[in-house]
Amino acid sequence: MATTEEVVATTQAVTTAKGGSRPALGDAKRRLTSPWATIAAIIIAAIWTIPTFGILVSSFRPRVEIQTTGWWTALQNWGWTTENYVEALNTSTGGLSLLGAFVNSFAITLPAAIIPLILATLAAYGFAWMEFRGRNLLFVLVFALQIVPIQMAFIPLLQLFARGELFGFPIIEAFSDQAGYAQVWIAHTIFGLPLAIFLLHNFIAQIPGDVIEAARVDGAGHGQIFFRIVLPLSMPAIASFAIFQFLWVWNDLLVALIFADGNVAPITKLLAQMVGQRGEDWHLLTAGAFIAIIVPLLVFLFLQRYFVRGLLAGSAKG
Repeated sequence: MATTEEVVATTQAVTTAKGGSRPALGDAKRRLTSPWATIAAIIIAAIWTIPTFGILVSSFRPRVEIQTTGWWTALQNWGWTTENYVEALNTSTGGLSLLGAFVNSFAITLPAAIIPLILATLAAYGFAWMEFRGRNLLFVLVFALQIVPIQMAFIPLLQLFARGELFGFPIIEAFSDQAGYAQVWIAHTIFGLPLAIFLLHNFIAQIPGDVIEAARVDGAGHGQIFFRIVLPLSMPAIASFAIFQFLWVWNDLLVALIFADGNVAPITKLLAQMVGQRGEDWHLLTAGAFIAIIVPLLVFLFLQRYFVRGLLAGSAKG
């Protein structure tokens, strides 16, 4: 059985021989580094950043100044304080503090990103390299699930969760101590699987067939091909979707409002309740938003190269 290094070298040789990798990389680089694209990116970044900068400035202004003057007058109406952050950290709703909700977001986001990623990678390999009856039809049905609004699935899922089962299996009972978390994990997994399978299938299907056939000639089964060939070569796409799913689940509010109750509520749900019934405490929202944004910001900054590599991986194939 060939090693991963030999497989990567063979893949590079095959794609280079086909003349697809280098020209595609060159064309993509020229398109992405054009002056007009740079100017457009700067303008979009400025437009996108200005509101966020305004929220950041407001988070350090006293409550009275926020309610009477705009953030752009911060230099004229001088007054900087960290009271908003202190009050936000000490705020609790229904016995749940901001720190507890922060921990809940981790407990929800990590499994809700890992579980669909594992299932989608296995399914994508099956659709791409395993022959079985009805494969194309089943893949089209999975792809079509992206069109269905997730709001249509809320009531059926709630009915299943209320009975403590999913499709006739007592799944929630298996997580009796973590029932609240399990509901959110399952919901995010169901909603994220169609897109994950579609994106990973498109990447895995582009792996040169000569590499897969060479492994089969060496006597490798589907398990060895998946773990020793497909998985290492698909890491850019897997990392890209993992970041995307992590950020989506962390920033989610809709699913949290429906399925995360009580002490398992994430930070987004607590922030929505923090402003008060009439929105009179929205100055706390500016501070709480930047407390919540720390994790997504760090994830994107440290894993940005994997995200970009995964997005461009498909364009560099012949």
